[in-house]
Amino acid sequence: MRIEKIYFNTEDNAELFGLLHTSENQTDKEVVIAIHGMGSNCFKQRDDIIAQKLTSNNISYFSFNNRGFGLVNKIIKNGSGILQGTAFEDVKDSYYDIVSAIKLMASKGYEKIHLQGHSLGSTKSVYVYNKLLQNNETKILNKISSVILLSLVDLTSVMQFLVKNSDEDVIKIAKEKEAEKQLNYIIDCKASFLPLVSVQTFLTYYRDNKEIDFAKYQEKNYKFEKLNNIKVPLFMRWGNVNEIINLPANELVNLMNEKILNNKKDINFIDGATHNYRGKEETLAEEILKFIQNIN
Repeated sequence: MRIEKIYFNTEDNAELFGLLHTSENQTDKEVVIAIHGMGSNCFKQRDDIIAQKLTSNNISYFSFNNRGFGLVNKIIKNGSGILQGTAFEDVKDSYYDIVSAIKLMASKGYEKIHLQGHSLGSTKSVYVYNKLLQNNETKILNKISSVILLSLVDLTSVMQFLVKNSDEDVIKIAKEKEAEKQLNYIIDCKASFLPLVSVQTFLTYYRDNKEIDFAKYQEKNYKFEKLNNIKVPLFMRWGNVNEIINLPANELVNLMNEKILNNKKDINFIDGATHNYRGKEETLAEEILKFIQNIN
């Protein structure tokens, strides 16, 4: 496997970094673009294991640091440093990151591009796919051969449950700082999966937000419209140990297989896997490879 460091600019001129894993013979015609989740980056063991499995089958793997990498970071945009990272990010900005990555891979000659998100990266993948549909950007949509969603979270419901049952003072502080227009004020939110987060980012996740929360697993008669807008083959996985879901994994899988209308779907959970698939990376990699091979 070969690994190439790539620096690239997004559509809105933010500077990002990624790692392109290719097979030794470099004849790959398809690539998986990996979009990481909260507080994460492109240097994970999971990425290495998936990349090794795919590149040994002539499928490249591009993992990159989107602007939400790490907890608090500074990126260069329009020549100046700005605060980013999970604590400050806006999911809507992922449109620029992901579209730029798709165009970059297309410029390198890849004919089939698979979008793979994990956790918030899955949220971003669904958001961007639907944004492309909304904007009628068929040229870019036609480059996407499949969507792979790992541990998609019902973001708002989980956040509301965790905070309301542990630390309602966080909500009070966030709303006070919002009223004072201190949107970048950092609050301690240990009760949730965000130990440090800006007021603006916290409230975006905490409040009902149809643009980025489209996986309301426990809402009766929920139609999963944004997920059902995905017409390319769809792969979804969760773990069943310490997973960030509010119902048992087997029940969630049964629900999604019923509600998702895509006739090229592959929806299941990996027994013994956690939210991050630690210790189950080989199983996950094998299932992703099998999915891609079956749709070709």
